[in-house]
Order: sequence, then C-alpha cells, then structure tokens
Amino acid sequence: MTSTSSTPSLAKAGRYLTFNLGSESYGLPVLNVREIIRLCPITPVPRMPEHIKGVINLRGSVIAVVDLRAKFQLAAVPYGERTCIIVVQISGPSGGRTFMGAIVDTVEEVVHLNEADIEATPDFGGSPDMQFILGLATLRGGVKTLLDIEKIFLEDETLALPEFTKADSAT
Repeated sequence: MTSTSSTPSLAKAGRYLTFNLGSESYGLPVLNVREIIRLCPITPVPRMPEHIKGVINLRGSVIAVVDLRAKFQLAAVPYGERTCIIVVQISGPSGGRTFMGAIVDTVEEVVHLNEADIEATPDFGGSPDMQFILGLATLRGGVKTLLDIEKIFLEDETLALPEFTKADSAT
C-alpha cells in the first residue's frame, strides 16, 4: 500500500491489540499492553477532566483509568457487558514505568502487521489531535487507527501518578 502523506509512518511492523470504540477500530502495540480486565468499580478523583474516570486498585497498585471514548470526544454510551479496561505500561518522564487503564467498548484480537499493512497518518492540516496516531493499518478491507498510548496518557499531566521502578516492586 502506498502512502499519500510525505511523512513516514511512526508505527512499526509487529503485533497490535485491536479494539473498538463505537464502529471505529484501533490498535495498540502489544508490548505496551499488560493485561485486559473486566470493567470494575472505579473510584472518582475530584477535579479531574471528564475523560479521566478515576482510579482502580489492581492487585495493590492504584492506577488511573481513562475512558478513551471520552478522550477522543466520541458520543457517550452506557458501558456494555463487553466493555473492558486495557491495562497498559508506559514510560514516565524520569524513565520509570507507570500502569494506566484505558476503557474501551470491546477488544477484538491481536494481529500481526507488516510494514506493507501500515501507512502514515494523512495530513489533516496540522490538527494537534493527530499526535496520538502512529499510523493507519489496512486489514481485511477495513482501516485500523494505530495509537501511541504513551502520548495519550502523558498528555494529561494530571495523571502523574507515582512511577513504578524495580525498587518499588521489591517492597
């Protein structure tokens, strides 16, 4: 597939976890995904933006949870039985690792994408919202938007929860 953009794709060939938000399909690099859990009670945190739903206790670790539907300004819908939280591991500003949760409508599958399957993000006139997109993948006649999960979470400075280092996991 040839790209119509002069900017190369930031997405790399490899495995991606695909999921849906409404009728749109997205993908995250599998290397960022720690686990997928059922939707569980979320403790709200005062004065957070609407897309930050709060925090959960995941086996003794408190992690922030973002509703990706709200983050991307998609229409709100009630959570369904297939709604789940993708727990991702991202790099913090000082090099440590932090876990975050992303609420999605449904998880699809893990797919392997080759370089030929991925093309650069089209130029939409310099929209700042495009910074989250690594590239677009064509798969079985459909298009999947490949996301940079680190940029999605690190944009929210309000999510600066403690970073986990190897020393923290030893205690």
